[in-house]
Amino acid sequence: MLTLHRAALVLPDPADPTAPSHSDGAVLVRDGLVEAVGPYAELAAAQPTARVRDWGDALLTPGLRHPEGHRLLERAYHPDPREELGDAPVPDGLVGEADEARCGASARRGLQRMLGFGVTAVAGPIERASVRTAVTRSGLVALPGAGALPGAGSLPEAVWSLDPLVGLPFAEAVHGRLVVGGRADFALFGPGADGGRPDGGPSAGGCRAVVLGGRLVFRRR
Repeated sequence: MLTLHRAALVLPDPADPTAPSHSDGAVLVRDGLVEAVGPYAELAAAQPTARVRDWGDALLTPGLRHPEGHRLLERAYHPDPREELGDAPVPDGLVGEADEARCGASARRGLQRMLGFGVTAVAGPIERASVRTAVTRSGLVALPGAGALPGAGSLPEAVWSLDPLVGLPFAEAVHGRLVVGGRADFALFGPGADGGRPDGGPSAGGCRAVVLGGRLVFRRR
């Protein structure tokens, strides 16, 4: 099936300041891959039967990488809503935990909550088998090497935040770029009440939706 994702601004490669952007742009997705990126009017005219998802005033970009994924998924505990502990990660809540089932369930909840911040890739190394399985099944990309935030030991808020934009500039937080033939992994962000960040990126916590391999896996209600 062909799906055309339309947004007010499409940034295929935010890490490259010389890369083109598309106002009233779109990404055409077929079978989980990017088939085209460009102005919406041109793509819609070329593929009039494509299903259209119109994201209005959103910014469409590649998803974000979480450089502290290994810590957040293996060391932090992500509470079950029934525990009435909130949904923020509990720092070092899994340190010394031997119950792999509990670790895997925590990781699954953490991964789902990361999607709400536009995360599509997490940095390793991830050593627990239950956590590796959770990442694989989530559809997020597992990056092989650790990518700790600069000065992570002195930035506890950034280390334990589910939102990569708390500790990284937008251009550094983006994972990959949208290219024809590449996997259709991207996120959509609202402009935010403050109009965005000084670095030209979206406001922290402003994710509206995430697409992984062409599938809509998160949409803010």
